[in-house]
Amino acid sequence: MKQLGLVAGTVTLGLNAMPHTALAQTDLPLIERTKLFGNPTKAGAQISPDGKWISFIAPRDGVLNVWVAPTGDLSAAKPLTAEKSRPIRGSFWSPDSQQVMFVNDKGGDENFLLYGVDVATGAQKALTPFPKTAVRLIGSSTTIKDRLLIGLNNRDPRWHDVYLLEPATGRLTLMMKNDGFAGFLADDGLHLRMAVKPRADGGSDYFRINDGQVETTPFVSYGLDDSLTTSPAGYTVDGKTLYWIDSRNRDTAGLFAQDAATGKMTLLADSPKADIGSALADPKTGRIQAYAVNYLRTEYVPLDGSIKADLAFLKAQNKGQFGIGSRTDDDSKWIVGFDPVTAPASTWLYDRHAKTLKQLYVSRPELEGAPLVAMHPQEIKARDGLTLVSYLTLPKDADPAGTGKASHPVPMVLFVHGGPWARDGFGYNGYHQWLANRGYAVLSVNYRGSTGFGKKFISAGDLQWGRKMHDDLIDAVDWAVKQGVTTPDKVAIMGGSYGGYATLAGLTFTPKEFTCGVDIVGPSNLFTLLQTIPPYWEAGKQQFYKRMGDPTTDAGRTMLKDRSPLTFADRIERPLLIGQGANDPRVNVRESDQIVAAMEAKKIPVTYVVFPDEGHGFARPVNNIAFNAVAENFLKPCLGGRAEPVGGAIKASTGVVKAGAQNVPGLAMSEIGSSLAAR
Repeated sequence: MKQLGLVAGTVTLGLNAMPHTALAQTDLPLIERTKLFGNPTKAGAQISPDGKWISFIAPRDGVLNVWVAPTGDLSAAKPLTAEKSRPIRGSFWSPDSQQVMFVNDKGGDENFLLYGVDVATGAQKALTPFPKTAVRLIGSSTTIKDRLLIGLNNRDPRWHDVYLLEPATGRLTLMMKNDGFAGFLADDGLHLRMAVKPRADGGSDYFRINDGQVETTPFVSYGLDDSLTTSPAGYTVDGKTLYWIDSRNRDTAGLFAQDAATGKMTLLADSPKADIGSALADPKTGRIQAYAVNYLRTEYVPLDGSIKADLAFLKAQNKGQFGIGSRTDDDSKWIVGFDPVTAPASTWLYDRHAKTLKQLYVSRPELEGAPLVAMHPQEIKARDGLTLVSYLTLPKDADPAGTGKASHPVPMVLFVHGGPWARDGFGYNGYHQWLANRGYAVLSVNYRGSTGFGKKFISAGDLQWGRKMHDDLIDAVDWAVKQGVTTPDKVAIMGGSYGGYATLAGLTFTPKEFTCGVDIVGPSNLFTLLQTIPPYWEAGKQQFYKRMGDPTTDAGRTMLKDRSPLTFADRIERPLLIGQGANDPRVNVRESDQIVAAMEAKKIPVTYVVFPDEGHGFARPVNNIAFNAVAENFLKPCLGGRAEPVGGAIKASTGVVKAGAQNVPGLAMSEIGSSLAAR
């Protein structure tokens, strides 16, 4: 799934910098944190199935809420919701276009409940008003407009029972009690067609459902190797064909059509370098018309002529990498986003018949004209020959022409993605832009275990936390040094979730490799991490054990201890900043508490910031801005870059500095109160 001097100062490279005449970084405007990490002006546009309305997310009294406007007049938008603290981060339309629906949790606990808001009246109702429950959407329909299939784990937190929901009334009808299935597949008629059961080897079995009864013999099966690269991609409206993104008997996942009656599979498309990532289906028939593949960048590829001209038209606009969002039921109008990277992303309404684009909004207009810089895809070789698709962003003074080649070495932040079963991709990245603006090169690496590059690449990361996965990061740093991007003594490591683990691993397993580290909600003890995963992750537990280490065996426990940074906390010798959400259900706050306590016991300096109203990451912009304020002022003395002063950022947030305020310039100031100063 899934940052950071008292004043902005001169860049001090501390490197073997070559003389150059390019524009100095200090001559560039410092982009304010609030412009990069504050609320977007508008985001997440969705067109209603009937085409009459457009919903989007925008601030209301400083908090992201749902708004709606007639399709032809976005200026007539009105707010539909009135959340006061927790931002709404996404929404979708009910099939009948009468309601905008969204999920939200409390304080980051990930107990996501489903809400619906009537567009005509503004009346809001909680559709799943149950405590400690996380809703799942199982099925919706283009032909049945008044119902949805959802999953609820309010009876047993491990498993989601299937209910038929009538959004207009809130009525729930139990369709299937679940005592051990990871999930269900439904067709356009909202009939449950298959149930998915986790296997002991980390794979899955798919069983057909007939007349409400689950068959005893699997219809589709795969093991651990295919578990992250094989999944269904939906039925056609007539229910006769089931599409799959499937890596069985191959490496990269191809797009297949399966005859639902016989099980026969037909390959429709594949790519030798990357998995098929997603598909575009005709809203009227469910037939897949095009697919997307993402190796270095995302590309849409048509399967037939039905939308080939549309994809060509959008590409010819040269507005940046584009993505297709929602489509009307009659498929006459699409929501399309364009990402030019060096300018803020924009969202448009595309009329297929007229072949016209109408701009709806720019998400962050305050960044128009800001000194944003390009992102450059790279292919880096690991020591054992694996290709690591990576993304490099250079500060403007080191690459004034935007070529991706550094004119002189600068400090660098290795920014590691979370997951770890996820990936970095090409596009505007607020963290890359922020750090580059502060004077740092930024490198994000798809280390082994990352998804999108075939199952062999994922499996190469099995049982390699803190070992070969970490070697890949070191190899990428060595590449950057050889390319003249940076020098060995000026590299920081930073990331969230697994990226936070990688930061802790970097400072413990390779204590002299990095100049400093920033860990955001990263696990320090893999054994306690696996003990505290949420109960609704029960279906994926065996995958964790097979890919990380099995805590139920002696050998597994030994491995987990050896790969846990906490075990080697006494090796830390470089500055460390840790940020944590107190309510994190994935990486329990204990993960950060443990390593901070171990470091303090050894009198090793550490700065620790906890947010009592956050979970796995910082959803509230005021909190994200606060942590990034601390982070950039932490990085400034470490790497020699620039920083916007901390100012009142922490005071404006809920953040509590539990340790090491004196280690960050400006943090131990009077505005955060003496009770929050360093212990």
